[in-house]
Formats: sequence, C-alpha cells, structure tokens
Amino acid sequence: MIFYDFEVFQYDWLVVAVDMTEKKEHVIVNSQNELERLYKENVNQIWSGFNVLHYDQYILKGILCGFDPKKISDFIIVKNNPGWKFSSLFRNIPLIGYDVMLNLDRGLKWFEGSMGNNIKESSVDFNINRKLTDAEIEETVDYCRHDVYQSIELFLQRKEEFEGRMGLVKLACKDRPLDLSLLSKTKPQLSAIILDAHKVPDRGDEFDIDFPSTLRLEKYTTVLDWYKNPANRTYYIQTPGRKNPQKNKFEVIIAGVPHTFAWGGVHGAKECYHSKGYFLLADVTSLYPSLMIKYNLHSRNIKDPQKFIDIYFQRLELKKKKDPLQAILKLILNSTFGVMKDPNNPLYDPLQANRVCIYGQLLLLDLIERLESRCELIQSNTDGILLKMPEGMNEDEWFNWVDDVAFEWEQRTGLQLEFDEYREVFQKDVNNYVLIAEDGHYKSKGAYVKKLSNLDYGDFPIINKALTEYMVHKTPIEKTVFGCDELKQFQMVTKITSLYSHILHGDERIKEKCIRVFASKLEADAGVQKISYRTMKPEKISNTPEHCFMVNGNVNDMKCPAKLNKQWYVDTALERLKGFGVN
Repeated sequence: MIFYDFEVFQYDWLVVAVDMTEKKEHVIVNSQNELERLYKENVNQIWSGFNVLHYDQYILKGILCGFDPKKISDFIIVKNNPGWKFSSLFRNIPLIGYDVMLNLDRGLKWFEGSMGNNIKESSVDFNINRKLTDAEIEETVDYCRHDVYQSIELFLQRKEEFEGRMGLVKLACKDRPLDLSLLSKTKPQLSAIILDAHKVPDRGDEFDIDFPSTLRLEKYTTVLDWYKNPANRTYYIQTPGRKNPQKNKFEVIIAGVPHTFAWGGVHGAKECYHSKGYFLLADVTSLYPSLMIKYNLHSRNIKDPQKFIDIYFQRLELKKKKDPLQAILKLILNSTFGVMKDPNNPLYDPLQANRVCIYGQLLLLDLIERLESRCELIQSNTDGILLKMPEGMNEDEWFNWVDDVAFEWEQRTGLQLEFDEYREVFQKDVNNYVLIAEDGHYKSKGAYVKKLSNLDYGDFPIINKALTEYMVHKTPIEKTVFGCDELKQFQMVTKITSLYSHILHGDERIKEKCIRVFASKLEADAGVQKISYRTMKPEKISNTPEHCFMVNGNVNDMKCPAKLNKQWYVDTALERLKGFGVN
C-alpha cells in the first residue's frame, strides 16, 4: 500500500509517497518522468491517502497525461467540479484507490488536532504567482510529508473500516478473481453488487404505500390517519410566513411523551430527564432487515431476493459462532435500507424505503399502545423503546407482564425484541442519554457523553469525561476537571468552512483554517472569530470561550499551564448537566 499527497502551485507541483510494504519514501518535484516510473512500478499497489479519490488521484493521472496540474486543481477546488469530468483520458490510467476520508469527515487537519498532533499550516502561500524557491520547496515537502504520515496514523486508527471494505470486495468477487479496483466504491455500492441489484427506470410509485396486515392500532389511530391522507405524502411542505420549505411531520402526544412522526423515522423522549428505578430498554433485533424479509420490503431491483434472506440468516449463524465475517454481512444488511433513496445506487427503490420506515414506526407504536397501561414511557426511537416500571410494583411480576405482552406482539408481527435492564437514566433528549446498569456498565449516546476514541478529542474531552464520571460514578465535576493536568483533555479543535475567509484571534489574523483553543484566565487573551465572505464581518466561533489561547503545535505531552481557566470547564460541564435533568 502506498500513501501519497500532492501539493500544487501555479508553476510547481510535488508529491510525497510512502511505500508501506517496502518502507520507503518517495519525494518527487516537478518530474513527470519520475512520477511515471513510480506509477508503473506500483500500478498493482493500493494508493491511499486522505481525500485522494476526490482530488489527488486526478492530479496524478493528469500529470501522467501531460496536463497542467494547476488547471486540474482549480477545476476541482475553485470550480467545484468532480475530477473525472476534466478529461476522459483519466479512464486510461488504472489506479487502485482507497480513501481514508469518510463521507462525514471534517478534514484531515481536524483529525490531526483531535489526536493532539501539529496542525500548523505551511507559511508558503499556495496562491504564489511565481516559481517556488528551494527553501519554499523544502518547507512544502515537510508539510506534505507531515500530512502523509498523519493519513497513515488515521488509517491505522480506522483499520477496521478498511478491513470491512476489503471483506465486501471479496464477497463482491466471489467465484471470480479479486478485483481490488472495487475498493474505491462505497459500502452501499458494494452491497448493491453483492446483492446483484440493477437500476431500473423510476417506477413513479414512491408514495403508493400500504400498511402491515399485522398492525393492531386502537388508540393512536390519528397517526395512521396522517399517513393515509394523500395530502401528507410529501417530504417537505411550504409553511406560510417561512421562506424555505419545512420537513413534513406529525407531532402528537404518545403515552404522555411528545412524539414526531415523519417519512424518515419516529422519535419521542422526555427531555431534561433524570430518574432512578427499574428500566427496560426494548430494542427490535435488526429492525429494517427483519421488516424487509418478513414483509417483502427489500429493494425490487435485487435480482434474487433470496440472496438477501440467505445473508441475513448466515449472519445470525456466524454471530452465534463469534465469526468476524458476521460484521461484514451486517454491513450489507444495514446499508441496504439507506441507499433505497439514493437515485445513484442500483438498490434505489423509494417506495420500499418508505414502506420499511412506515411499517417500523407503526408497529413500534402498536407495541407502545399495548404496554402503556403499566409502563412509563421514557423514550422511543427508530427501533426501540425505553420503559420504566411504575412505583409500587414487583419487578419480577412487572417484567413477566411486559414479556408476555412483547411475546404476543412478536408472534403477531414476526419481529423479535431484545431486553436490557438499567437502574438510572440521564436523558437530554432522544439522541443524548446515559443509561446505567446495576453492575455499573452503561450505554451512552450523543456528542456530550459518547465514549471517546482518539479521533473524538476535538470538543473539550474533559467535559465529556466529567459528565460521564458524574453520572456513572457520582464523581464531582470539580474533582474530574481540577484533577486533570493533561492539556489535550481541555482542547477544542475547530475548523472554518469555505464560507469564511480567515480566523481572527483578537485583532490578529490567523493563517490556519483549523485551530486548537483553550479557555484562558487572562483578560488579555481575546476570543476567536471567523470572517464571512458574504458580509466580511466577524462572527464568534461557536462554543469557544470568551477568553482563550491557542496551541497549534503538538500537545500530546503538554501539561496544563497556570493560565488555563479550569473553572470555565467546570461551569460549562455543570450547564450541560442541567440538560440531563440535574440541577
């Protein structure tokens, strides 16, 4: 595998390529011949890096074709065009590519910052209108080399992502030679190949929905009526007094909890909620794949639906045996639903996507209706509900009653429920909560309380730690914050988008687009702002302290300086805690 990164200027270009197999580094500056030799010697290797499928591969192919790389770079970045449109000749240059960047990533520099690494930008202006000096070339090579090795580190942190993609490629090539060029395809694209799905002309039946024959709604029939009404069969509606269309949704109280039903799912939750007691989290096992199989809701573009069914049951068997292949099969099952509304995917079938979603919502509502007489509903989401036993009831008797109701529902609907027991709940809303079990283990969801990896350290990780330590172990917020001396725990990494020209720290213009800030005790330390291209006026960067200092170099071994305002982190944590029902 080769990791590479290009830097392109008006009159110069360079690439740093690291051969992981040979443990060798290549630096090429302005030499088409050297690049061609490197390419030919490694044409069968996997060429990887951050954003290489959208940018770097086209620079490489363009140089090999004899094009000016600056024109290709501007075509992609300035004019916002896909690189493949620049020339059909690119198709004549095969390249096995794998992108470390995922769809929702915030940029390589953000991840470098999250990992505590150096995020300083090169001092060499990428818009410089002359040949670079030797010193500028040397500095740019160092900068490029840094990004290549950071991409390698990010790849290693996400190795399971690559292994999952490779597993799908192997399944897609079953009974024929391995085609590594498929690595450049997304997981949903590979799933379509594995399931032998083929595009068909738009059927024009996106909202010709029906309802499950097993449904038994008696109380909350207004929800069913909303979906039956032809006037509601649209994703967006124009609301009087509003400039832009709004999502079409139906808001209703279910079991005492505000709920929203729409064309993408259902959610409802008690907000700012904290309580102790006996809780049951009832999740539907593999809801969407199960619905597709039970109610024939798979994409109609799959040549043989039995293939989807076989993968589903094969995955269950492998899961019992703890075979790692089950995770690969799970990727196929879970990605199939999401792309049934993607017109570019062979699995595209919006009617079936709508049916899956509506069936799931209504059958879950059916379950709530059966249970609400002896349960307090805490939240419901796409594939499960959280229930609390009312005071004064016997736990065993209550569980058995819930289990009996659930069994009838399972037998009738063909779906299966899994139960988990918890003893304390902190809930901000349906997407942010901590559930604590009797033995101390916990389940959490949401940016404020999720379990952090090394790639999640961009939003004041000490506050996340303080919140979870308080909720799970009753550790005072102050003890967690003031007891920590690792500067990285207090960082916020923030990056401006292309809508903003630059960042200001006080009156100082910052050359970096991605910065790392910390709360400061010093009044002289100003806040950070971003300058809008549209208005040319400064805007405060969201969630940053009023007074802060920056450290854009490596902070992994740095201790907290005296000017770090730890009280700011305590106050922020306490304020966030209020959202989880703690005053």
